[in-house]
Amino acid sequence: MSKVIATAAIRGAHKLVERAEAELAATIKAKGKEAPVAYPNTAYYLPIMLLFLGQKVTKLGDLEGSLQEARKLLGRIPANELWLPYLGETLDSGVATLLAEEVIESLKYVNGTVENGIWLGFTGDNILRQQGIKLVDGRMPGFVAIAGATQKNEDAVKLIQGFQSRNILVFMAGHSKGRAIAEQLAEERIEMSWDTFTVPYGKEITAAIHALNFAARSAMTFGGVEPGNRKAATQILMYNKERVHAFVMALGEDEGVLDEGQLISDEKYATAAGAINFGFPVIADIPIPQILPTGICTYEHVVSGVRLEEIINRAIELRGMTIKIEEIPIPVPFGAGFEGERVRKEDMFVQFGGKYTEAFELLRMKPMEQVEDGRIEVIGPEVGDMKEGQAYPLAIMVEVAGRDFQQDFESVLERRVHEFISCAHGIFHMGQRSIIWVRISKEAAAKGFQIRHFGDILVAKMHDEFSRIVDRVQVKIYTEESKVQELLEGARKVYSHRDDKIGNMTDEDVEEYYSCTLCQSYAPNHVCIVTPQRLGLCGAYTWLDCKASFQINEHGPNEPVKKGETIDAEKGQWKSINDYIEVKSNGNLKKFNAYSIMEEPMTSCGCFECIAAVVPEANGVMIVDRDFTGMTPIGMTFSTLAGQVGGGQQIPGFTGIGKMYVSSHKFISGEGGHKRIVWMSKQLKEEVAERLKTALAKEGCPELFDKIATEENAEDPEKLLEYLQSVDHPALTMPALLG
Repeated sequence: MSKVIATAAIRGAHKLVERAEAELAATIKAKGKEAPVAYPNTAYYLPIMLLFLGQKVTKLGDLEGSLQEARKLLGRIPANELWLPYLGETLDSGVATLLAEEVIESLKYVNGTVENGIWLGFTGDNILRQQGIKLVDGRMPGFVAIAGATQKNEDAVKLIQGFQSRNILVFMAGHSKGRAIAEQLAEERIEMSWDTFTVPYGKEITAAIHALNFAARSAMTFGGVEPGNRKAATQILMYNKERVHAFVMALGEDEGVLDEGQLISDEKYATAAGAINFGFPVIADIPIPQILPTGICTYEHVVSGVRLEEIINRAIELRGMTIKIEEIPIPVPFGAGFEGERVRKEDMFVQFGGKYTEAFELLRMKPMEQVEDGRIEVIGPEVGDMKEGQAYPLAIMVEVAGRDFQQDFESVLERRVHEFISCAHGIFHMGQRSIIWVRISKEAAAKGFQIRHFGDILVAKMHDEFSRIVDRVQVKIYTEESKVQELLEGARKVYSHRDDKIGNMTDEDVEEYYSCTLCQSYAPNHVCIVTPQRLGLCGAYTWLDCKASFQINEHGPNEPVKKGETIDAEKGQWKSINDYIEVKSNGNLKKFNAYSIMEEPMTSCGCFECIAAVVPEANGVMIVDRDFTGMTPIGMTFSTLAGQVGGGQQIPGFTGIGKMYVSSHKFISGEGGHKRIVWMSKQLKEEVAERLKTALAKEGCPELFDKIATEENAEDPEKLLEYLQSVDHPALTMPALLG
């Protein structure tokens, strides 16, 4: 064990605990011990206290107990201890550090001193669950927490884009000599957000706690680990070591260090010791002391003196990540980290569609002899022929051929066009079908990006992602207005035909459903069963998606499951499905009902788009989406509900669902279906309005839509009941949900 690291980490822990004690005392003096303390939009209280202490902190006085526990951890470690020959007590100092940093950061929310501007602060549970699907499906293989800055801004941009091209999520906190890497990126007009895989938490090193409480909640949310004791804490830490592939990167030197030869602050060493408890190793570009033996981390604990040009690849090796780098023949970087990137109007070279021009994309199956693999044609002006700042029409026509390709797969592959094009740096793509909006940035145009490069992306990605069913791909791209108008009429007919075919498919039409075990990398006991009328709860996988996925990879997360003998047609239970989920859930599930919320409902991992829950007083159900942060009529926010429903648990009266399922004719049909919906969050109701109104009209109750309450009508059961009585809602006269 390095003498410098041990000494600095222990000393840093003492400093941070003392600071936390002082700030807590001042806040209690100003506001009192009963003053509430909480992070916004989370059901996990202060997650680090919950993890290590099993403590549900709700008021300032609770934090005194938290810091007493931190003091106990440091009690046998003198602040001026020069050397400890083993890691144990340094790890204890790391835990004390994390407890202190959670106090310091949470007090900012109490005192209104949260950093603003580019800094995002604490991550709410809604965002955690949104990002969850990227973690479990491999689009986001892990995350890095960066503390410090590079010497030059151009090095910072290159480093971050290197992580983005590898799809690694970047958390940023702390600084070196007053400079933070997030500030460098802001100066270079690099967009930072969850959508671009770049998350600036705060300029102080204490803000790094948000990366670790994000990791802690990942285990609680997706792993179903219930915190509260030492065993659970160990499970959460092991979950992170084995499933959350993360590491810490320290960049640059600090000022004001105490020991000769020490290059970073005591507080950074202490924070690094806290991260090592999670199995997260540390890599640095400066020559700080190393800890090379394995133990808590999978491989080495601290590796230093790594050149910036090599640091990403070395970090990936250190953490044991498996990274797939996209090799696309285009002049700009490519990766999922660029998928959510926006191109502002002032940064735009040219645009297509939106409210400005006609633009659409269409993928069709063709006979083998009609497709010349790799052929890309541009009919109309290229980027070099276009005027800066102008809008042009666009039609992207993708034609595929494959011996095992089926026409039903057209829409599945077509939906991926958005994702594929969006992954190019400097390219903005939004929407699907005939409502797309595309922008090419000035930077991308200056680097030589052309219209034909859309074709290069699509040819490469269709082959890469769908090689089992796609043998040939060709792309024709039109920017000539008359041709786009001519082709658009035919495209709309194709869209309409698909909608009719898929929309009319029922669960009774097929003899097999599909499983989805994608989330088992994070929720080991959860199994989705996807049917034509009930998509996966994450909203990302329909029955056709799963069918195509199985064709692509027979050993992947989706496989066909025969329904077998029907046990209960009304509630949706089949013998072969039960047998399957018992095996795939590691024996945790014995049976489930596809159409019931009250009896053995489907389990949830944590990636659900919405939660449906019974409102006993109204004899119906409410539906809340993850973006709604207000209170629901059952007295719980989405975050609180999600904490109970996720992790592969089967909870009668609650179930996670995808948004499309809300308008399905099988929506909790075992309990009466849509007539049970008494409340929805307003944003969700507006989003599903068109589909839900169509479904209600087919069911003979078109008036029901206007009778469904939102938060504008009621936020508690008493007001909800009054509202439902005033509109004569049918749920009030239906058989009792709770016997």
